[in-house]
Amino acid sequence: QVQLVESGGGLVQAGGSLTLSCAVSGRTFSGYGMAWFRQAPGADPFFVAAISWSTGITAYEDSVKGRFTISRDKVKSTVYLQMNSLKPEDTAVYYCAARPTFSAMYSRSGVYDYWGQGTQVTVSS
Repeated sequence: QVQLVESGGGLVQAGGSLTLSCAVSGRTFSGYGMAWFRQAPGADPFFVAAISWSTGITAYEDSVKGRFTISRDKVKSTVYLQMNSLKPEDTAVYYCAARPTFSAMYSRSGVYDYWGQGTQVTVSS
């Protein structure tokens, strides 16, 4: 089993920044595919960003390109989501997700096997 624990959410004004962390523990895979999704009330999980644990290749949803950066620290077994220039529409619960390998269908929530509990991000206008 793989455990994912997110942290770093909170309340921030529009234009501000937050950094989310996702600590990975349990069974490890050298080729993890990791991703961040977000979910607003009553909506489906929405892809934000993905990263290949082994190669560091990244992918982003168009609305966050240039504002968000996904990264990983292999020593700390942690994935980060640096969020800058936050907007009210970024408000959601943010989830970390993982699968044993990086998938070409990285933006689909259904391909991920493991999920964290989520962390709330609220951006005020």
